[in-house]
Amino acid sequence: MAVMHDTHSHAREADIPGTVNLRPLDGEETYYGQSLFPVPSSDPNDPLQWPSWKKHMILFCCSAFSFLGNSALIGPSTYIGLFSTQFSISPNTAAGLVNYPNLAFGFSNVLFIPTYQHIGRRPVMLVALVLYVVGLAWAAKANGFSSLMGARVVHAFGSGVCEALPVQLVNDIFFLHERGKKLGWYTIALCVGATGPLFSGLMLGAGLSWNLFFWVEFAFGMALLVLCFLFVEETRYERRTLPSSPSTSSTSRGGHDDKKDNAKAEANTTTTAAATVHHIEADSPSHSAIIPPRKPFLQQLRLWTPAAAPHNEQPIHTMLLRSVTHLLVPSTFWVITTYGIYIGLAGFAFAFIFPLKIVAPPYSWPSTSSGFHSFATFLGFGLAIPCVSLSDRLAAYLTKRNNGIREAEMRLPILLPAMLIAPAGQVVFGLAAEKNLHWIAYMAGVAMTQFGGYFYFTVTLAYAVDSYTANLSEMLIIMNVGKQAISFGMGLNVLDWILESGYGRVIAGVFGGLLLANNVVVLVFMAWGRRIRRTVSRTWMARVHARTVVEGEGH
Repeated sequence: MAVMHDTHSHAREADIPGTVNLRPLDGEETYYGQSLFPVPSSDPNDPLQWPSWKKHMILFCCSAFSFLGNSALIGPSTYIGLFSTQFSISPNTAAGLVNYPNLAFGFSNVLFIPTYQHIGRRPVMLVALVLYVVGLAWAAKANGFSSLMGARVVHAFGSGVCEALPVQLVNDIFFLHERGKKLGWYTIALCVGATGPLFSGLMLGAGLSWNLFFWVEFAFGMALLVLCFLFVEETRYERRTLPSSPSTSSTSRGGHDDKKDNAKAEANTTTTAAATVHHIEADSPSHSAIIPPRKPFLQQLRLWTPAAAPHNEQPIHTMLLRSVTHLLVPSTFWVITTYGIYIGLAGFAFAFIFPLKIVAPPYSWPSTSSGFHSFATFLGFGLAIPCVSLSDRLAAYLTKRNNGIREAEMRLPILLPAMLIAPAGQVVFGLAAEKNLHWIAYMAGVAMTQFGGYFYFTVTLAYAVDSYTANLSEMLIIMNVGKQAISFGMGLNVLDWILESGYGRVIAGVFGGLLLANNVVVLVFMAWGRRIRRTVSRTWMARVHARTVVEGEGH
């Protein structure tokens, strides 16, 4: 039987979203010296109370979906030259077999995210996987450009939710102190999916057809579909937490300087006695009868759980309209630009340029080695793996120094080395292509950019989730649509642009400059992030979002 987490945690978020009092009282369950947040309920069906193996199986399944979805999306970039010859089209047109599925990959979330908010995460994940494997089977049997394009759009549309659901599931089943690490593992899987060209290149080198690449993806997709059906239980759960204490509520109407806000947040510790008593009364024997038993395994396999629906769910069109307003939230907009630039500029430049350069003089490698740059992607992300828990540990250390008051910005200093490493990687790659440097320079450029990209993918996303109280599902809609729109726009004619203007000018100059400009925004949030959060929380937009927030969704 699983060990239940302590339901008596008094951790509470202040009126400034992203500022959380995590100071524990005597006898409370703690991690890294912090109280549990969100506060779990006594219900064994509460996802926060599920056993560790269950949570990590769900994390594995959604991470595997991210890996497969991205590898299937980017993997065929190795075949651009082959597609150009086989279908009698230009290389830029052949690159559309990656660009247009990439657009469908992002925009599928306009449908999937509101749907999983209404009917549940489990049915949407299973339906998305079915679309994914059907599209792959179609692609494997396609024998023309139009047919292959249609199949690519279908499987990309199905797998697009793999960039939203993992974030949602991590938010549903893990506590604040462990989310950075869990999002880190998901990000590793997501980013390693960019090594798809390595696998397709190896298959090409072995004399195997491009159709087989899609059959292999199909086989893994079917295996994942079975795993998800068996182990990914519905995680949508409306957790009832205690209302904020009077002193907490008053902070939003009090003074405006940070010292006063910190003092008031610390004062909340002394106002939680009534809340603790309330918890004790709720867990007393007289109330034990109302705690439901854990659902049996067969009931966990149900495709739809009506009881999981939140009491204030909104119509889909309302969610879509409100999601657009998240573009005005600085932390959310930063995630969009970060993902869009790293995917659209860095990722596509590597996937498109290296295969063209390495098969031409002075390198004259065989086309079967055109995906070799993916080894550098493995290296870059591999070097980042030991760092998956660093943002959690750094935030915990700074929280302890701050007398138990957690600020969302406490994760951000971990980005400082990556701030410069990633743009430097773009410069190295661009100069290597411009001056035909040794092939190891290409590898170094890719590894540096991907290493820095891991930190920015993980930490900016965790920061956005932590720093603004809103329905996470709405935030994820605009995040995924926005970043895919940026990456699509930047990757649409990237080959023609680079070939016309020069590798050094575009990749090292323009791409490297944009990446650096995006990265240094971390300094703005580190210096003024708390004031930005406080200002945004007092706007009309925050009031609109707060009226429809689902308990437990924002944090």
